[in-house]
Amino acid sequence: MIDLNLLRYQPNIIVQKLKNKGFVLNIENLQILQKQRKKLQLEVEQLRHCYKNLSKKIGKKLNTQYDLTVLKTQVLKIKKDLLIKNDELYHIQTEIKNLISYIPNIPDDTVPIGTEYTNNEIILVWGKIKKCSFKIQDHVALGKQINGFDWFSASKMSGSRFVVMKDKMALLYRAIGQFMLDTHTVNHGYLEINIPYLVNTESMYGTGQLPKFQQELFYVSTIHQRKKNNKYILIPTAEVPLTNLFRNTVLLEEEVPVMLTAYSPCFRAETLSYGQDTRGLIRMHQFDKVEIFHITVPEKSMDSLEKLTLHAEKILQLLELPYRKVLLCTGDLGFSATKTYDLEVWLPAQKRYREISSCSNMSDFQTRRIQAKYFQKETKKKIFLHTINGSGLAIGRTLAAILENYQCADGKIEIPKILRKKYMHGMKFLN
Repeated sequence: MIDLNLLRYQPNIIVQKLKNKGFVLNIENLQILQKQRKKLQLEVEQLRHCYKNLSKKIGKKLNTQYDLTVLKTQVLKIKKDLLIKNDELYHIQTEIKNLISYIPNIPDDTVPIGTEYTNNEIILVWGKIKKCSFKIQDHVALGKQINGFDWFSASKMSGSRFVVMKDKMALLYRAIGQFMLDTHTVNHGYLEINIPYLVNTESMYGTGQLPKFQQELFYVSTIHQRKKNNKYILIPTAEVPLTNLFRNTVLLEEEVPVMLTAYSPCFRAETLSYGQDTRGLIRMHQFDKVEIFHITVPEKSMDSLEKLTLHAEKILQLLELPYRKVLLCTGDLGFSATKTYDLEVWLPAQKRYREISSCSNMSDFQTRRIQAKYFQKETKKKIFLHTINGSGLAIGRTLAAILENYQCADGKIEIPKILRKKYMHGMKFLN
C-alpha cells in the first residue's frame, strides 16, 4: 500500500511517478473523499462524546425524582444519529480503501522512465552462446525425442498447460530444484522454509495480488466453505506465504535482515496471456519455483536487491546458461515493485532471451498492507520494513533452457557438470 503521507504532502510528484508507471490517479477524487472522511469522523466522535456524557447524567439521576424523559429522548436521538453517521463513515472508509488498493507502488528514482520493453536497460550480458552446426530443436521436441514429456496424458487429466514428466526428465527436474535450494541455503545463507500452498484472501491482499489480480488466481473451496463464502487460494508464488510470515509482526533491529527460501509449486490462471507461449514449459498453469526473499530495514533494501539478484544470477552461472540482466523501466514494473531486475536466459530455438527470474524491491508497499515493522532503537519508533523477493529460479524454464542449450547433434542432451555427480547419479547425458 502506498504511503498516504506522500499523497498528502507531495501529490504532484507522486501522481507523475504513478503516471510514469502507466497508472492515472484521480488525486482530486481521493482528496474529496479524505475530507469527507475527516468531517464524518469528527461528527462521530462528537456524537459519542455527547452520548457518553448524557448516559452518565442519566445514570446519576436514576434513583432520584428527576424526570428523565427529555434526557432519554436526547440519548435515543443521538444513538440513532450515531448509527447513521457510523454507517456513512464505514462506507466512505471502504471506498477509500478500495481506491487505495488499486494504486501501485511508485517507481524508484533510479528506474528508467519508459512505457515499453525497449525502454528497459540491459545491465549485463553473461555467457557465450553456442554455435551449432545442426538444426536447433526446441525443448518440447527434445523432450518428446527422449520420451521425457507426456503432454497428452496431462491434457487428459487436467487440460492444456500441464505436463507429465517421466524417468530421467523427472529426475533432472527434481535435481534442478534441489541444486537451487542447496546453493541458496549452503552457499548464500538462506533459511529454508516449507510453506502452505493454500492461503486466505488477507495473505493475497498483503502481497498485492488482491484485489487487482483476482482473475489470475485459482480459488479452492469445499462445499461447506462455499456456503460460508470462505475461499482458499492456491499460491501463485511462494512470495505470498513468505511475506505473510511477518504479518502483524514487530521485529527487533538486530533480527533483520531475514533471508528465506522456499521450493513450491505455483498456480496461475494466465488469463491475460491467451495465445502466448501456449507451447511448452514457458507459461504453465502449474510450475515449480525456488523463491528467495529478504526483509530488511529501509536504508539497506536497495543493497539487498543487488545481493538477492546476484544470488539468482549465480544459479545461471553455475549451470553455464547464457543470460542477461535487465533493469525494467517504469512502465514494465510490477504492481508492488519499486525497482526490478529481470534475468533473461538464452533460448536457442527462439533465438532470444526469455525471462527466468524477476528480482524486485517492494520497499514498504507490502509491509504497510501486512503491518510488518521493526523497532528502531535510536528513535524508539516502530518503522515499516522493506521486502525484496525474486525467483531463484523458475524450475520449468530452467529445464527448458538446459535442454535447448545443451542439445547435441546426435539428439542427446548433455547434463550440466554441476548437476552430474551429486544430483544425477553420475549421468552425463539424457538419451
